[in-house]
Amino acid sequence: MSNIYETETLVSQYLLFHYGSAEDQCPFPNGPRDALFYPIRCVTEFMPEIGPVKDALDLGCAVGRSTFELTRWAQRSIGIDLSNRFIHAAKEIQISGVARIHRLEQGEITTQVERSMPDSIDRAKASFEVGDAMALRLDLGAFDLVLAANLIDRIRSPKLLLGSFRNLIRPDGFLILASPYTWLEEFTPKSEWLGGTYSKDGQRIDTLEEIGHALGSDFTLQRTTDLPFLIREHERKYQWSVAQATVWRRKAQAVT
Repeated sequence: MSNIYETETLVSQYLLFHYGSAEDQCPFPNGPRDALFYPIRCVTEFMPEIGPVKDALDLGCAVGRSTFELTRWAQRSIGIDLSNRFIHAAKEIQISGVARIHRLEQGEITTQVERSMPDSIDRAKASFEVGDAMALRLDLGAFDLVLAANLIDRIRSPKLLLGSFRNLIRPDGFLILASPYTWLEEFTPKSEWLGGTYSKDGQRIDTLEEIGHALGSDFTLQRTTDLPFLIREHERKYQWSVAQATVWRRKAQAVT
């Protein structure tokens, strides 16, 4: 199966999702405008209460908007994604300060849109690299904050990833998770799903509860909220979803 995240269609779609204006993304006044700017809101919803940090990691960063937003709060922000095309796009934006978007209108008709990064963001504080969330480089180090947005339902073993945060996040550090929990076997074997199934006695297995089990006794749940998001496919077709976002704090007494 080809990797959809390496296609021109998905790169363009995500550039619009991350960097497009409200009008670029949804020109209809009665549309769900509260679902726009999701990559920004994954940061701004929580960082005022978390406060400044030294090192932040945006895991599964796609084309990088959350990584840049984290630089408002972190001295250093690293974005990692498995897609070469996504990381290439993020690096181009870091250099030029401009997102060049091919917005699909209908059929094969596209519109070229260019949107500049805010001057208030210090792009030099961000860096990007291709990497597998399931096999991060050994010298990556530990962080005060890890953001993983729309990632846990797109990897081979979510439980293994969640278990790795014990070593990836410093004591008293924070983990922000956000996901609509769209469990699909094309990304995650059913045996590895965190929820979305039934137990042997027919009880519903809930993803948030399973996340808590996977994080074990090292993390404490701080807050849960809903974050709607809108992805524009073309001028008359949109994906409206609602991610469940949670903030977890690693306990200070946990031992690495």
